[in-house]
Amino acid sequence: MERRAKKENYVIGPDGSPLTVADLPSPETQRWVIRRKAEVVAAVRGGLLSLDEACDRYRLTVEEFLSWQRAIDRHGLAGLRTTRIQQYRQ
Repeated sequence: MERRAKKENYVIGPDGSPLTVADLPSPETQRWVIRRKAEVVAAVRGGLLSLDEACDRYRLTVEEFLSWQRAIDRHGLAGLRTTRIQQYRQ
């Protein structure tokens, strides 16, 4: 029986390249550009992170994450360009 090296889990990111957990935005991210939002949505859709894990990691509400997902579904990546109301957390 042939032994295989353990493969790292990945999904295809918004730019078509492999995306691993290590490639995801930092949990300290405060500036959410289109690419970072799209990477988090791709990670959840592909199973790298659960919705709860993503929300905890990035201090997002479920509604905020789902709004990103809807924006991509309806308008593609350009839909993420909409500026959200800033929530200043202390």
